[in-house]
Amino acid sequence: MKGLLEGLRVVEGSAFVAAPLAGMTMAQLGADVIRFDPPRGGLDARRWPLTERGKSIYWAGLNKGKRSIAVDTRRPEGQEIVSALITAPGPGNGIFLTNFPVTGWLSYETLKQRRGDLIMLNLLGNPDGSSAVDYTVNSAVGVPFSTGPEREGGRDPVNNALPAWDLATGMMAALGLLAAERHRNRTGEGQLVKLALSDVALAMIGNLGYIGESTINGRDRPATGNYLYGAYGSEFLTKGGRYAYVVAITERMWSELVKATNSGESMRIIAAARGVNLDKSEGARFEARKEITAALKPWFAERTLDEVKAAFAGTGVCWGPYQTVTQMLAEDPRATAANPMLAMVQQPGIGSYLAPGTPLDFGAAPRLEPQPAPVLGQHTDEILSGLLGMSGGQIGKLRDDKVVAGPVEL
Repeated sequence: MKGLLEGLRVVEGSAFVAAPLAGMTMAQLGADVIRFDPPRGGLDARRWPLTERGKSIYWAGLNKGKRSIAVDTRRPEGQEIVSALITAPGPGNGIFLTNFPVTGWLSYETLKQRRGDLIMLNLLGNPDGSSAVDYTVNSAVGVPFSTGPEREGGRDPVNNALPAWDLATGMMAALGLLAAERHRNRTGEGQLVKLALSDVALAMIGNLGYIGESTINGRDRPATGNYLYGAYGSEFLTKGGRYAYVVAITERMWSELVKATNSGESMRIIAAARGVNLDKSEGARFEARKEITAALKPWFAERTLDEVKAAFAGTGVCWGPYQTVTQMLAEDPRATAANPMLAMVQQPGIGSYLAPGTPLDFGAAPRLEPQPAPVLGQHTDEILSGLLGMSGGQIGKLRDDKVVAGPVEL
């Protein structure tokens, strides 16, 4: 089975989230992504979460479908191997993805001397090259002050557990490589592409109105707990102790919620008291969020989560259950192998587990099944012989000199 990116080869030198995610995104669409790491393992080789045997589930999650070469790039011989891989001839080669410092032998200028149409995408923390990670970027763009419960007399920041800027940057990096490759196909020109994590965060909070809200209205977005800012959304405790979250952004969502919960009279009283039209204005629903929630709470408290689900089935109510990951895997059909995005993968050193492929579902090509992440250096010999044309004797000498290694169980 062939993916839409078959014929592209990306060499990846990476750590953390964004860069490995970008490479994996392309691998899951059929690109040949070759990751290079030191024989002892890179920065992510033992990152949490771990299995009870100390194997990194993190590594397995972000490197599915790639090939791995273990090479000591502190040695000149190792630097030559990686340079040759990055600049290998051929129309689909010459693409390098990294968030490592690109100086000396790994710099764009040096590598370009070997292949003039080289495409390199360098992920940075900040545009000036200084380091940053998702948590430091998130704190700097103000989002933690809009996260968490409503607070009286103070503004204590609350970080989001999801590395949103890493995820957006990884997706944008994959897009950047494809855009640069399209430009090369049209013009024959390679290029250096820089993408900073902090720039992605700034762009996104600007796109979502945070920057405009501050500069135009002269105020920051407040923390509103679990309410949906600017519209109606709230959590509700159901009979039995489970929670549900309900959203009413559009007029139809609102009317369907009111109808399903038989709360029309309560909402008319709230609207009259405030002098607003709750049916037409999502802003008005936000302003009246506490009264609306108080009116709806008894309906949810009288029903179990399953009864809420049954009551909302076939309606236009927008809602979802609160569930842990374990509960999701046990209860949610979207998180099973019935979902064509998911499949059981046999990961060396870890075992069999449910893993995602690409969320993209193309009409012109079948979705590729998720593949396990490689063992460190699993493809060392295959890459050296197949792509660089090395003989068994040459590879053996590199192994004897401890320039290359693998497979290596970490």
